[in-house]
Amino acid sequence: SGANAQPWEFIVVKSPETKEKLAQAWFEIRKEQHVIEMTRVPELRHLELARSPSIPGFINAPVLIAVCGDKRTLQATVLSANYINGEGASGGTYLKNMANATQNMHLAVAALGLGSEWCSVPGGAEELKVILNVPPLIDIHTIVAVGYPSYEPSPPYRRELKEIVHYESYDRSRYRSGEDIINFLHKLRERIKPAYEQAYYQT
Repeated sequence: SGANAQPWEFIVVKSPETKEKLAQAWFEIRKEQHVIEMTRVPELRHLELARSPSIPGFINAPVLIAVCGDKRTLQATVLSANYINGEGASGGTYLKNMANATQNMHLAVAALGLGSEWCSVPGGAEELKVILNVPPLIDIHTIVAVGYPSYEPSPPYRRELKEIVHYESYDRSRYRSGEDIINFLHKLRERIKPAYEQAYYQT
């Protein structure tokens, strides 16, 4: 973490009753997100949010881990980060700190032969904080569902290294225009659709 700020706190949830409450609250938030997502052009809609909302699959996970964070720890970072072309004011350092811990958790879970899911906490998730008795100044950044995988997921699509690695300087011949990005997003959607369908039908 930046400046070794260690903003993390973790809430381990095993209670079926608590998981039920979290899932119901999540479902209500997802319904609002679905309405907003449906205003996008169909070919760019997020595959998960474009589907009619349902109770999240994490309700069946043996363990949920709420990754919480305390933004006040950002004070450990140099003050100039907040003023001179820095990311402190935008919370970038804090978000990286939280994401690093979450990703490392996923790697540890995989090393144990278990499965996990990164569940991005929707904005305005005050209902989740109430359920978990999280103080006002503490955020719930992510919820990680942990358990034994029920199926072997298909390998995710990844861009080839030759597309993303540059040597000595940025190779501008590979710079993607706005149109290139839109075309990439269309192709990406088609490539990841089978994975979403697999997860949906086997959850």
